[in-house]
Amino acid sequence: MSTDPYHAVEHEVQTTLQTAAQLRSSYLRIRSTAREDSEELRWAANELKATLATLEADLEDLDESVKMVESTDARLFGLDDAEVQRRRRYVGDVRKEIQSMRAELAGSSSQIARPGVASRSGVASPRGERERGDGEDHQEAWAREEQQLIMQEQDRTMDTIAGTLHTLAQQAGLMGQEIVEHNELLDDLERGVDQTDSKLNNAMLRMRKFMRQSEEKGSGWCIIILIIILMILLLAVILL
Repeated sequence: MSTDPYHAVEHEVQTTLQTAAQLRSSYLRIRSTAREDSEELRWAANELKATLATLEADLEDLDESVKMVESTDARLFGLDDAEVQRRRRYVGDVRKEIQSMRAELAGSSSQIARPGVASRSGVASPRGERERGDGEDHQEAWAREEQQLIMQEQDRTMDTIAGTLHTLAQQAGLMGQEIVEHNELLDDLERGVDQTDSKLNNAMLRMRKFMRQSEEKGSGWCIIILIIILMILLLAVILL
């Protein structure tokens, strides 16, 4: 069975698409409050454009993998027609998402809210001043919201680290308890070995004592027998 090239690219496309969706949300939020010449707005637009370019390149690779499966027998890759159609629909849906995001970028110049409008006499109207003030208030509120999100993310990260440290501390405690139990088992084993060695030494001493006594008794009987034989021989010599 041939190697399916689809899954090698699908994960990259999905990850880049999620990143583009996040940048799109940030871009729309900034566009609703920032001025047309805002550096922050231009930065958000450029980031979204670069991500969309990367996404299009990955999508072309994914489209090529689908075309390769379609041009050959799908069964060579262990696929059926329904799976091939699903992949083709996925490529089409991602391409529509890219087109939608690019359309929003292209039409942003006519949709950006201008913070103030000057009157014909060259003096800003009260309405323009109010809109400028509202825009600044919205931008400050957005900055505060971003700071709060960052702080919440940091808090979640710290909570995760604290949980990991707590888990490590529990594991270290369990390991210490197991080490203590193993030391106790080793102590019991050492005491058992010492007792066995002592019993073995006592048994060896008794064995040596028994053998020594046996040797002593055997030597005494031999001496008595030799004396009797010697006396008999002396009597025989005398009588003869």
